[in-house]
Amino acid sequence: MYLLGIDVGSSSVKASVVDGASGKCIASAFYPKQEMKITALQAGWAEQAPELWWKNLKLAIGDVLKTSGIEPKTIDSIGISYQMHGLVVVDKNQNVLRPSIIWCDSRAAVYGNKAFKDLGEKACLASLLNSPGNFTASKLKWVKENEPELYSRIDKIMLPGDYIAMKLSGDIKTTASGLSEGILWDFKKNGVAEELMNYYGFDISFIPEIVPTFSVQSVVNAAAAAELGLAEGTKISYRAGDQPNNALSLNVLNPGEIATTAGTSGVVYGVSGEVKYDPLSRVNTFAHVNHTSAATRLGVLLCINGTGILNSWLNKNAGNKPLTYEEMNQKAATVSIGSEGLSILPFGNGSERVLQNKNIGAQISGLGFNTHTDAHLFRAAQEGIVFSFKYGMEIMEEIGIKASYIRAGKANMFLSPIFRETLAGISGATIELFDTDGSVGAARGAGIGSGYYASAKEAFAGLQKLDTVTPDNSKKSQYEEAYQNWKNQLNKQI
Repeated sequence: MYLLGIDVGSSSVKASVVDGASGKCIASAFYPKQEMKITALQAGWAEQAPELWWKNLKLAIGDVLKTSGIEPKTIDSIGISYQMHGLVVVDKNQNVLRPSIIWCDSRAAVYGNKAFKDLGEKACLASLLNSPGNFTASKLKWVKENEPELYSRIDKIMLPGDYIAMKLSGDIKTTASGLSEGILWDFKKNGVAEELMNYYGFDISFIPEIVPTFSVQSVVNAAAAAELGLAEGTKISYRAGDQPNNALSLNVLNPGEIATTAGTSGVVYGVSGEVKYDPLSRVNTFAHVNHTSAATRLGVLLCINGTGILNSWLNKNAGNKPLTYEEMNQKAATVSIGSEGLSILPFGNGSERVLQNKNIGAQISGLGFNTHTDAHLFRAAQEGIVFSFKYGMEIMEEIGIKASYIRAGKANMFLSPIFRETLAGISGATIELFDTDGSVGAARGAGIGSGYYASAKEAFAGLQKLDTVTPDNSKKSQYEEAYQNWKNQLNKQI
């Protein structure tokens, strides 16, 4: 039997087919081949049409079915990973009412910050583990205040993965983990965050039926089966936000384990068996995929919006000819640690939670026209991304999340030797790189949720480690000097 994993990102939608018995991925595809469009009607806004996710999912599934040559009826179950914190609203006929306000949209921060003060910071942290900030609940408040006619037609609110599951099955459901990432879950009451809902003036009926993260949540209906080429009745048995799912894909499920990813945005995600939160909500705490009322499993998440997107911007706009990312890495490697005094703040993709929802923009400092070349820019960008990780990891350490070992997929920024060596060097952590990604993790999650696998241990028996990067202690002082120079630049802005 086979398992199908879906990963709905903000850049693309990916599908993978995994052979359940061996755990090997036998086919993957993503669409579009260029980055999906993000619409920004005003500065700090970011929207995507949910229908665009569905269109690209259809193309990706068509590709993997053709490439793998498998019969759709041999797919045991489907798992869904999705970009976190997005808001999708539908009417009673399941029609999408407006484009999704996605994770990096910062328009709602003012509502969340006010709620944090009005409800009481201590009360919010004790129940929600976060400030309402710029998360899904606050995005809905923006819709309520600015689009009242549209708001009046809302029947249900969803996260992006809930929308994909709705399109597959016709059922609207969600999970406690998903609600927690939207700041719609009360950890003290182990239920929907009714106090915040009441404060914002939301009808409790907006919240879909809540199902376990690992469970047969619904099945593929006839309409979706015909449109996608799947078998009617295929189980949908797992869904999770992209960062909890990335941790799952790396078999990071237990307290003390840490997962990292560096795609468009970058994340360090540590699992805790105790309630931990940052009083300033610079790093955020959500229910992990295996969290239950009986066994606390919380994910403490550091998110940096501007990581791979900075590297992508340089790829498009710097240098005197088109370069591949490998060529950029080769150029960066010709420059010494610290980029000869050039430093870059990578915060050019909206308000940054690690900076208390400030939007300071990306900045270049110390540029010398007679010293620096595009090679210095390429290295300084990668160092700036790593140093933003280090800045956030220091906050995580303050609440007891210490990274000594980090797991990551060998993809995106982790394909760069400069990036992974700098991260190991400045953090002091050993980095283990694995052959996996979000769609493959979602497929394994589906196997756990459907009962195909008896346990997570069985599901991850075939997970392959590709590389290990250990800190080079002989360069520690160089990394620390470069980091301090970068941090001084940041402190001037915040």
